[in-house]
Amino acid sequence: MSVHELKRPLTLEWPAELLGNLPKALDQLQHWAQITPLHTALRHKRQGQWYAWRWIDTLRDVERLADGLRQQGFSEQSRLALSGAFEPNLLLLALAAQSIGGQVLTVADDLEPEALQQPLWHIRPTHAYVQSRQQQRHWAAVDLLDFGQLLGPLDPAQHLSRWWHLSGETVLWSEEGTQWQGGLAVVLEQWLSSGHGLAFPESLASARRDRSEVAPTGLLLSPARLQHLADDIESRLAPHGTLRRRLCDWAIAHPQNGLRRLLKNRVRKLLGFQRLASIWQPPSTRKTDSDPAWLAEFKRDIA
Repeated sequence: MSVHELKRPLTLEWPAELLGNLPKALDQLQHWAQITPLHTALRHKRQGQWYAWRWIDTLRDVERLADGLRQQGFSEQSRLALSGAFEPNLLLLALAAQSIGGQVLTVADDLEPEALQQPLWHIRPTHAYVQSRQQQRHWAAVDLLDFGQLLGPLDPAQHLSRWWHLSGETVLWSEEGTQWQGGLAVVLEQWLSSGHGLAFPESLASARRDRSEVAPTGLLLSPARLQHLADDIESRLAPHGTLRRRLCDWAIAHPQNGLRRLLKNRVRKLLGFQRLASIWQPPSTRKTDSDPAWLAEFKRDIA
């Protein structure tokens, strides 16, 4: 998958951010729903079960959500604030609001109540979708949306993914949320421009396990999350100064050595990277010499 350079969304007052206009988003969604209607567009793990949305399901849900938003008074003059983890509900709501012509803004989902009031006062959203029940009470002055009510009657079992065909399937992976500044625009643009499936973990705590089950071919992660993965890899190596660590360092320093390949493949499988073929990075940080060691290694392998 080629890496597309994106224009940064218009920054308001951090940690609130305007998604910006994605004029091609709905055209792209309609395109994939017409060309590959039965291919999987989205996957999300919920309560230990994987759920899947085909492209045709995704388009229909966006249309139903747009109707629901209009019934809630959402219009071209409205502003929808989104706060929480990236997952299908949040993405579908963003697309539905943009299809009406309203503004979509993201607010970091890890703010203390005092820090939250400033961005809310600044953006003055007319509607909001907040995943955290703990945070919802701090949004009392905003019209909080109920996703299920907007979408209308729907059998959750219709999205239950009962089988997997991942051996030859391209799957993008995101384990982020609205705390990633500009991240929602990145995820939407890369997903809709490529037509590849996009998968999300049940939670950050289960991300490594869920990622291993999916074995994604592409990562859509912030620099901070990539560094977290680098730290995770480091923590799984033997401590510095030990015989095992010196053996690992020796193996890594000798690319032609079979032991090096064995160690690398073992770590990749553990982290769900055995099929990894692309890593999205912002233009300013794509130079290999500024990457964590593990990321530089992967980029060399997939170049």
